[in-house]
Amino acid sequence: MAQQSETRSLVSFAQLQRGRGKAIYWTLLITVLILFTLVFIGPLYWMVTGALKSSPELAQTPPTLWPADPQPENYTEAWDRLALAKLLFNTFYYAIGALVFQLVLDTAAAYALSKLRPKLGNLVLGMMLATLMIPAMVLIIPQYVTVIDLPILHISLIDSPFAIWLPAVANAFNIFLLKRFFDSIPEDLMSAATMDGAGPMRTLWSIVLPISRPILGVVSIFAVTAVWKDFLWPKLVMPSPETRTISVGIYAFSGGTPQNVVVAAAVIAAIPTIVFFLIFQRSIMSGLTAGGLKE
Repeated sequence: MAQQSETRSLVSFAQLQRGRGKAIYWTLLITVLILFTLVFIGPLYWMVTGALKSSPELAQTPPTLWPADPQPENYTEAWDRLALAKLLFNTFYYAIGALVFQLVLDTAAAYALSKLRPKLGNLVLGMMLATLMIPAMVLIIPQYVTVIDLPILHISLIDSPFAIWLPAVANAFNIFLLKRFFDSIPEDLMSAATMDGAGPMRTLWSIVLPISRPILGVVSIFAVTAVWKDFLWPKLVMPSPETRTISVGIYAFSGGTPQNVVVAAAVIAAIPTIVFFLIFQRSIMSGLTAGGLKE
């Protein structure tokens, strides 16, 4: 007769059921939850309320918890003065393009490494993962040199969306995530598709991709947020005011703009990513915790 396994911790289950132990447990739990909530929500609260303050009140020390005289017109001024509609459209355009390129090319690369198993595939994967050890700042100069004079074609990609899309495709982390998920798909499904006459492309489209919706959702979120929050690279390759992203545009206008208006612009810039996360948060959890299918 198999023995029933019991999970043990620093505090036993019996102690948690007693009056004093139960009170200590809930007190510590609530305290930790409140502390972490303040740490993560505090900056967002300061940003939202700071955009409602006047410039002197925003610079006041110590800061006030709530604006003495709320000024919601700061958001309207930020929208008009910084031309946020154009900046948001540019950033959305670059993010969607990077998302499409990554979903197509990274998925194809991960599928080939996982299921097609080419020769030297593990070596190629190892070289990809080795690039994760290189600091991003080290790659800025060679990437920029490549963008201003594209090899073979000898054209400049400055102020072109491809200057953002093409470097975003070379994402070893997303390829690794996709490959690990594809590895967990049972080989019986792949063999059954082959016996039915499906080729590699048909198997990818009809079998692999429908199963991989959770991890594709995670990759999509990573791709969009990476472009949306990036600052240094768009600042280098998108110098024209007509092609700037939201982060570069806010920085460019911050010099002669009141600080409360700049904060209001930052709040508006953060709203799309927050909404995007709230809509697809289930995909994040299911994609990161999915270990594959059980046979």
